[in-house]
Amino acid sequence: MTQGGAARRTVLGAAVLAAGTSMTALGAGTASAAAGGQGGGGGYRDLPVPTVIGHRGASGYRPEHTLGSYQLALDLGADVIEQDLVPTKDGHLVCRHENEIGGTTDVADHPAFAARRTTKSIDGVAVTGWFTEDFTLAELKTLRAKERIPAVRQRNTLYDGRWAVPTFEEVLRWANREGRRRDKQVWLHVETKHPTYFRGLGLGLEEPLARLLRRYGRDGRDAAVFLQSFEPSSVQRLSRLVSAPRVVLLSAANTRPWDFEVAKDPRTVADLVKPDGLKWISGFAQGIGPTLDLVIPRDAAGRLGTPTTLVKDAHARGLLLHPYTARNENSFLPAEYRKGTDPAAYGDAFGAYAKYFEQGIDGIFTDNPDTGLLAAEAFRPGRGANR
Repeated sequence: MTQGGAARRTVLGAAVLAAGTSMTALGAGTASAAAGGQGGGGGYRDLPVPTVIGHRGASGYRPEHTLGSYQLALDLGADVIEQDLVPTKDGHLVCRHENEIGGTTDVADHPAFAARRTTKSIDGVAVTGWFTEDFTLAELKTLRAKERIPAVRQRNTLYDGRWAVPTFEEVLRWANREGRRRDKQVWLHVETKHPTYFRGLGLGLEEPLARLLRRYGRDGRDAAVFLQSFEPSSVQRLSRLVSAPRVVLLSAANTRPWDFEVAKDPRTVADLVKPDGLKWISGFAQGIGPTLDLVIPRDAAGRLGTPTTLVKDAHARGLLLHPYTARNENSFLPAEYRKGTDPAAYGDAFGAYAKYFEQGIDGIFTDNPDTGLLAAEAFRPGRGANR
């Protein structure tokens, strides 16, 4: 649902106001309640372009994947807010970027869970820590979230311990409640994490996700939700369960999706971004979420090189592009947009945004939704660049 530029700018000054306190208890949600206050939008084509997606919420300012991070992203005016889903031992879907939670919760401070620290192979990589699939939801709810990269975002550590790990159902209730309060849809961008790995454990993600989407009225073609995964087979499975719009995430060109590895499919991401690969994706998805380096590669010095034809080729197949991830800190920016030598200091993020928006991308994941919105305003129809 389109929101005017003037209305959006009124929220940009509220960067740190609304999400610094604990959330109140969430009320029950139903499909009928979900319909109320959602504005009756016409689907993702009605979103502003470039669309600004709050990456794990407003993770540049709050510990990621917390209700505080999601709330701040919404208050800053993000058009869409992202959740990553992993399961608990008893089958509940919770919001964490990874199933290993040592870096994003205080689990290491709980002596009762010390023995659960272990090493597992996750998509072919040995990972040591604590894993959501080894905890019931009740146990997981005894933990508190914390900042994942404190060396870069030391100020975010102020909010360590303020929020629990949210379930996706809690997020749906929150989104529906905020939608009614604001009289507009709250859009979500929902990723299934490591779906092949979890299906092998008997904890398939797609079916419980589809049940929740149906329960809360977000399963239709015009539902205010994108469904995404780095594994195309997960997106295909979701396409058979619900009609909500779907996005295939794409990592580095020389990598293979893990479900391709398991199925002995020889194709790499480099194959998927070719016209034939994009045609294949368009048969079950409405968009792609490529790493920004697939849009404009970086050279050995970290500077931006010559843009690829990915935007043009994807649009020719009717696919939208939501690349990831724009961040303000020097350590994440292309070399020519860094300022000074402090990796945690802000660089010329607006210059980098402009370079990517000039390519014609449809949206962008960002840890800093307020920065993304100010940058996007200049490229939205009728406004003109740098106006």
